[in-house]
Amino acid sequence: MFRQIFAFVIFSLFASAFGATGLIAQQHDHGWHPLAIRGEVWVDLEPIFAGHVDEEYPLSVSTAGRRALEEAAMLFSAMIYGWSFHYEIGERARQINEHFELHPVASISFGDPGLRVTEAEVIGSMVRMWADYHLTEAQQRRMHAWRTGRMRTAQGLGFYAGNPETRTGWLDIRKGALEDAARAATRAMLQGSERNRPREAHGFISLASFPRFYIDRGRMAVSARFRVEITEIIPFSVH
Repeated sequence: MFRQIFAFVIFSLFASAFGATGLIAQQHDHGWHPLAIRGEVWVDLEPIFAGHVDEEYPLSVSTAGRRALEEAAMLFSAMIYGWSFHYEIGERARQINEHFELHPVASISFGDPGLRVTEAEVIGSMVRMWADYHLTEAQQRRMHAWRTGRMRTAQGLGFYAGNPETRTGWLDIRKGALEDAARAATRAMLQGSERNRPREAHGFISLASFPRFYIDRGRMAVSARFRVEITEIIPFSVH
């Protein structure tokens, strides 16, 4: 009974703020439609990460709801707009360090009217939320471009590599893990497609679908699938 009441409260909270009518509301998959994309977010009501317990513990309904919506906005941004990247692959034998930079093309803000909750429930100590994002015409063109042309897909496993002694916001920790997964996916793709390891690569990368975050030996981890467009490869011979 508590689970049903709590789930109803969460859903009502989300629905009142963001609308609960989804274009593909009851399809429980990470599918897409020409007019909308969707994804699933999980929020731990008793979060412990990077060796810290949150200041609010356990999370209130309103905090859990806001976190779910903030994470959904971040992930929809990564799917629709993605990042430009500059990657120095690095090579130990030449004492060249690996360096990966991501620059967001654009972002979706918390409270964007295109983001709509379609379902929410409590499973154990986790809040599970499904959300749709209804695309503008310009965003529809972007999503079409990500699915066509010279895009390639790549899978990456990422970890938050920040200093465990420094208190970092929960969303920044997730972003850090996701960006590391983008680096790993880009590296794996280049290793599989280039005969000789390049010195640098430039291009664009976007999230293909919502990932699932989890804790691995005390670290925030994420397995994610990306779409990648390489626009320039610089071999070692150029330098």
